[in-house]
Amino acid sequence: MADAQRQAEVSQRGKDIMPFSLAATTHIFTKNAEGGVQQVVAKKATDAGQVKLVRQHLQEIRQQFLKGDFSGPTHIHGQDMSGLADLKAAKPGQIAIAYKTIKGGAELAYKTSDASLVAALHKWFDAQLSDHGKDAMEGHAHQSKTMKQ
Repeated sequence: MADAQRQAEVSQRGKDIMPFSLAATTHIFTKNAEGGVQQVVAKKATDAGQVKLVRQHLQEIRQQFLKGDFSGPTHIHGQDMSGLADLKAAKPGQIAIAYKTIKGGAELAYKTSDASLVAALHKWFDAQLSDHGKDAMEGHAHQSKTMKQ
């Protein structure tokens, strides 16, 4: 896990990129054989303002990522973020990214048949889990994720 100083720096830089409150949301990263699923949900599913901002942001970054633009994560986490160089180098179409609205937020499902890109996605998820600390958690593909209020 990243130390508290790094997590504080990441949180501060995150405000430049993410329109929603990191403290009011949870990032959930679930790895799978084809890549993984990134979910962002409001800690209070009834917080319509945060939910709207999460959904808007995930739709925007999906479009950026599909073009190979990972400038947001680079700004927040740094050039040396695990997995990022490989994701940036992927050719258009090598990674499919599907957006879906979920209760309290949204998700992006990353899918690729390239084993090296699956590994890069997993490293990238691990780096985000570490950097976001208490505002992130690892998901489990076999169980549903519901937020309790």
